[in-house]
Formats: sequence, structure tokens, C-alpha cells
Amino acid sequence: MAFQINPCSSVIMSYLGTALHALKRNEEALEMMERAILADKKNPLPMYQKANILVSLESFDEALEVLEELKEYAPRESSVYALMGRIYKRRNMHEKAMLHFGLALDLKPSATDVATIKAAIEKLHVPDELEDSL
Repeated sequence: MAFQINPCSSVIMSYLGTALHALKRNEEALEMMERAILADKKNPLPMYQKANILVSLESFDEALEVLEELKEYAPRESSVYALMGRIYKRRNMHEKAMLHFGLALDLKPSATDVATIKAAIEKLHVPDELEDSL
């Protein structure tokens, strides 16, 4: 409904893309995020959400490209660095993961994000398969 009222809103497109992703309609979600990015290059949310979708599809290189570009628009956003840390962790690039988790913490994230990042750092040397079963 909101999308029909304001089809040019990057925020509404971002939320619609997030909903499509939750429904496992990933290609449509990525298309919606692309439209949201084109609608408003200054809104970092659709770029971040696009990177999240790409991570869920294990398209890590593409996700990192999106996040590198996003760092130019939102250089002080800790969640960007935390997501990069998660990607590097999944690729067993522990030094890069640690660097990005550290950068995320340096940017003074919320208390909830601090706890999440610290938990990720603690699990850095736990294989992903083992972590999933915990």
C-alpha cells in the first residue's frame, strides 16, 4: 500500500526489499534494493540491506564490493565494518575479520551491537559448522 502511494521512496523500497528477502524471494529483493539505491544514493540503508542479502546468498565478493562503496557514503557506520568482519570470518580470513570487528568497535556502536561484535570476536576461531550447532 505505501509503495503504491509513494513508489519513488527509497525507504519504502528498502523495507519492501527486506520483506521480499524474508520471504526467500531473493532475486526480487535484490532488484528492489537496486531500485532503492538508484532512487536515493545518499540513503545507506538499501546498500547495507543489499550486502546482507548477498551474504545470505554467499556472494561474499559482491557483498564486499557493495560494502566498500557504502563506506564512502557512511564512513562512520559500525554495522558496515561488523558485516565485513562477518564476511571475512566466514571466509576464514581471521586477521581481516579481527581488523574489521575492531574498526566497528572503535566507531562506538550501540550496546547491543557491541555485545554482538564481541561475541563474534570470541567465536572467531570456532568453525562456522560448530557455531551453527551451538
